Amino acid sequence: MSTKPTVAMLLAAGLGTRMRPITETIPKPLVEVAGKALIDWTLDSLSAAGVTQAVVNVHYLADQMRRHLAQRRTPGIIVSDETALLLDTGGGVVNALPLLGDAPFFACNCDAIIVDAPSHRPALRRLAELWDDAKHDVVMLVHPLETAHGFDGKGDFFVAADGTMSRRGGAAHAPFVCTGLYLIHPRVFAGERAEPFSMGRIWDRAIAAGRMVAVVHDGDWYHVGTPEAVPETTALLQRSAA
Repeated sequence: MSTKPTVAMLLAAGLGTRMRPITETIPKPLVEVAGKALIDWTLDSLSAAGVTQAVVNVHYLADQMRRHLAQRRTPGIIVSDETALLLDTGGGVVNALPLLGDAPFFACNCDAIIVDAPSHRPALRRLAELWDDAKHDVVMLVHPLETAHGFDGKGDFFVAADGTMSRRGGAAHAPFVCTGLYLIHPRVFAGERAEPFSMGRIWDRAIAAGRMVAVVHDGDWYHVGTPEAVPETTALLQRSAA
């Protein structure tokens, strides 16, 4: 059983501290890479995949975010205001739940660029096609650690042959990285409050229940987390497009 999500949640409220000094005057989602703001890379992909409504949370330099988002026509944008209190990834989604509906929705970070392999199905479509409402609460796009551009961590997950996932835990490395893109059902937030907490808490519950699976990305993935990553990623994207 597949699904056809038309709604997405973009997590765009963070302070972008690792991107300083660039983010002293501009919110991280508006940092331009290869001539396009980071958030627009994601919004353009969502629009192409049939998403018609995107909920975007804002906190840091929120007025800049609002002005930028007001210029977009597709998808339609609804702002979830967190200017009073930054709610972290989990709390930010809970706060926006009344805007997200009752069906599975895409959730996306705004510090990465996902490029699909030309000869394969788009990542967003692969997540939607794998979805089985009876079996899944989260379907996450992961990328191989060895080809994760701009990522300096040790990896996040192990993925079994059937797609089920486990955390790196105490292992020195894990072979897959969370891309920041996943399909998630609002039922997993039952009982949660709109207060600061990490989405990791939701993932851990879904993993323990065997209801979180991975799709391994077969294109390119660029993590843009530091000032140095901006020109590096721009050069890589321009080279691949040439």
